[in-house]
Amino acid sequence: ESHGGVSGGGAAKPAEQTSLIAHYAVQLMHQAGIPAEALQLVLGAGDVGAALTQDPRIAGVIFTGSTEVAQLINRTLAQREDYPVLIAETGGQNAMIVDSTALAEQVCVDVLASAFDSAGQRCSALRILCVQEDVADRMVNMIRGAMNELRVGNPAELSTDIGPVIDAEAQANLQSHIDRMKGIAKSSHQIKLPENADNATFIAPTLFELNNLNDLQREVFGPILHVIRYRADELDQLIDQINAKGYALTGGIHSRIDGTVEHIRRRIEAGNLYVNRNIVGAVVG
Repeated sequence: ESHGGVSGGGAAKPAEQTSLIAHYAVQLMHQAGIPAEALQLVLGAGDVGAALTQDPRIAGVIFTGSTEVAQLINRTLAQREDYPVLIAETGGQNAMIVDSTALAEQVCVDVLASAFDSAGQRCSALRILCVQEDVADRMVNMIRGAMNELRVGNPAELSTDIGPVIDAEAQANLQSHIDRMKGIAKSSHQIKLPENADNATFIAPTLFELNNLNDLQREVFGPILHVIRYRADELDQLIDQINAKGYALTGGIHSRIDGTVEHIRRRIEAGNLYVNRNIVGAVVG
């Protein structure tokens, strides 16, 4: 960023849990020819991030993380008179709407990838699966059966489908959500952990069927899928409820009716919308 003829550089501040991989990435960028004065690696916890974002020499912030922290940064930057830029990507209560025309086998494969790939630790991961009640029994049973085939373990082993979550803090937060939901949900399904699970921060992939969407207030960042059933004539109320969550990152539709796809596409508030496929890992055109 250039100010009054003085050229400045950029600082990369990774989450404290990802210091090693960030260090390696920045090393490679320096080797590739990016000057060290143009790219600095700054390691540390939230206090370091706060100090960086409060510094008047910072002309812009690109942030990925929680909505709460993004709002804090926004308020800090808004106090300045030189209009620094904030680009923030925060959480997603990402929903997939599945109607009665969808192909159950395809839904099953796409739901498993969307909800449980990377142990559910993707910004676009599927959190809320909405299934039309006419076909819900068959689809949810198929998903439960397919979950039972997943193997949790060390990601270095080829036979592993799902690895651990990032750290003990994440594990504790996810476990407390699971414990709380077991008292609220209509039903739940959880797969077995490996015998040596105590050695790592595993969370067993879990499916909860909810009575309604109000049971879920905020994003849960891990391998936990929440299922809700809806009636065909309630589709618009369902979309309104999803939009009211205030998270608008990603959405998915499974339907073989073009008119239904178009109707949901027009009304749902999501940055990326995926049709008849999984909702993770696409490169947006």
